[in-house]
Amino acid sequence: MQQTKLKSLSSEELDQLAINTIRTLSIDAVQQAKSGHPGTPMALAPLVYVIWNEVMRFDPQDPIWPNRDRFVLSNGHASMLLWSVLYLTGTRAVNAQYERLGEPAVTLDAIRHFRQLGSKAPGHPEYHWVSGVETTTGPLGQGIATSVGLAIARKWLGSRYNKPDFDLFDYNIYAICGDGCMMEGVGSEAASLAGHLALDDLCWIYDNNHITIDGKTKITFTEDVAARFLAYHWNVLRVGDANDLESIEEALAVFRKTKDRPTLIILDSHIGYGSPHKVDTPAAHGEPLGEEEVKLVKRAYHWPENAKFLVPDGVMEHFAEGIGRRGGKARRDWEALFAKYRERFADLATEIDQMQRRELPAGWNRNLPSFPPDPKGIAGRDASSQVLNVLTQNIPWFLGGSADLASSNRTALKFAGAGEFEPGTPEGRNIHFGIREHAMAAIVNGLSLSKLRAFGSTFFIFSDYARPAIRLSALMELPTIFVFTHDAIGDGEDGPTHQPVEQLISLRAVPGLVVLRPADANEVVEAYRYIMQLRNQPAVLALSRQALPTFDRRKYASAAGVARGAYVMADPADNSPEIILIASGSEVALIVQAHETLAAQGIRSRVVSMPSWDIFEQQPQAYRDDVLLPTVKARLAVEQGSVLGWDRYVGPAGRVTGMKTFGASAPLKELDRKFGFEPERVVATAMEVLGRA
Repeated sequence: MQQTKLKSLSSEELDQLAINTIRTLSIDAVQQAKSGHPGTPMALAPLVYVIWNEVMRFDPQDPIWPNRDRFVLSNGHASMLLWSVLYLTGTRAVNAQYERLGEPAVTLDAIRHFRQLGSKAPGHPEYHWVSGVETTTGPLGQGIATSVGLAIARKWLGSRYNKPDFDLFDYNIYAICGDGCMMEGVGSEAASLAGHLALDDLCWIYDNNHITIDGKTKITFTEDVAARFLAYHWNVLRVGDANDLESIEEALAVFRKTKDRPTLIILDSHIGYGSPHKVDTPAAHGEPLGEEEVKLVKRAYHWPENAKFLVPDGVMEHFAEGIGRRGGKARRDWEALFAKYRERFADLATEIDQMQRRELPAGWNRNLPSFPPDPKGIAGRDASSQVLNVLTQNIPWFLGGSADLASSNRTALKFAGAGEFEPGTPEGRNIHFGIREHAMAAIVNGLSLSKLRAFGSTFFIFSDYARPAIRLSALMELPTIFVFTHDAIGDGEDGPTHQPVEQLISLRAVPGLVVLRPADANEVVEAYRYIMQLRNQPAVLALSRQALPTFDRRKYASAAGVARGAYVMADPADNSPEIILIASGSEVALIVQAHETLAAQGIRSRVVSMPSWDIFEQQPQAYRDDVLLPTVKARLAVEQGSVLGWDRYVGPAGRVTGMKTFGASAPLKELDRKFGFEPERVVATAMEVLGRA
């Protein structure tokens, strides 16, 4: 389109041109990829256009400035909506070192290669891959659940850093979701908590198109969504036509004026809008339209039917005049405000700087406890409590909570001023997630995406409920922390439903996730010391319910070896072991006892504490060989978990004492006897491995 013709367009015509550009880019990308979801971008282009070009405070030239509005595409299969607007707005890429690179986050060439290897327009929004993406969304419900974490973070940031005349943090969070997000339980958990917390900075827009992959939603989903959200204490609005720009903008304006509750906008739309044969059908959901249908759709949009990836002259300039001008001014005004803020509140400004770069404040590890030798010892969860209450005082932006188990997990922050995060006290550092493990983990992701250091906690067995969000945390390379207690069959009488068996190996299987199972209180300290310095990896702590002996580190090696994942804790006097005993967590005390018994019998054994396979595998081969001597083939691993995977460390000549079944309901001593976790049984197995039974 010629520029002279563009100037003659009315404002409404220019809006429609931009909207149809989003639609046709999406259609062409899906068609060329022979894969994807064209129908939702066709339906929701007007909504996304209004949010981005008319409402959001977002500067495409600096997509990470701290007070930007956040946009979450929870129905991530419609990712072409996001790739289109990131391209059309000229959003710039930012690398992990927070350097403004200047190159586009998404190019037209990337869109042409939608869903192809290496393209910055992947099949779903990927946080670590494309600037302008606020969170990875793929599994439905995760995006909206994570947005609750973004909203909690905004409330907390505002409560700590905003001062009279200095509203540093007053941004809003917009999340688009579909029927799948409404059906998934994690979305319901998160919505319930958001309503309780009165998160009025949060707006979900529900794409009510009545279609899922298997057909019309009436075959599975007939509830009254509006009534449900009213019961959650949300403000519920309705827009009856997804093409009604004025009504969309009015609804968003009502959201911004609404106090003391989040907002749900139910937007009635037609999936595949403009397609004569596929509108309002599942065929528009998960497959390309087909070349002939694409032409018919483009005719309906008054678009050149043979043009592909067409961006008419002036469309990008229109976005530059909209979000570009508005967002740029908002960001510059904020930077000027922050400069004045720095003059008056220098310490708080430094905190913000450090937080944004995921740095730690000076003295973050001061006063960490050191535990004296004690054969009775202390439970891992109790040592963790002491460490958490020190670290959260040293790191002002470190906060979190439990899924209704703080008293059992020992995660309550009890120092003066810790407080509770509730509607009237958003400065609180204790977050009560309620019995919502899945939403808790997703919310922790949202807190971390907001650059807070955050932890969530529950029993280790319930990590299964949180696992999908933990996986996304690893995928996004976030330094989240998950504190799981009751780590093994030590849960005793609660029985097999509460005794984790396969959880350790299943979490060890997650790429990029650091799993630590400390052996005593000082290993707990060192585990936290390691975790807090992570910037791009999430961590899981598996902690004991029962007391574990605190080892005499004058006799045994320093717990600082935790930072290497595994370390030699005890060795024979000549450093030439005949057998290597390996364990994690509570079983380290068991192999130490066996080591002493074997020594008394003249048998030379090495004790290796291995709190983290993940960290150990990152060590140089020379160090790993120094710990697990290749010349010593006799090895025995002992762990109250699945034996799966231990063969990599014990080798074909070794043995593993572990769990091959579920647990049982009985006192711990009886369980130890039943499953072979007793010193004499470990000694007997060691003798068998040595061929001396």
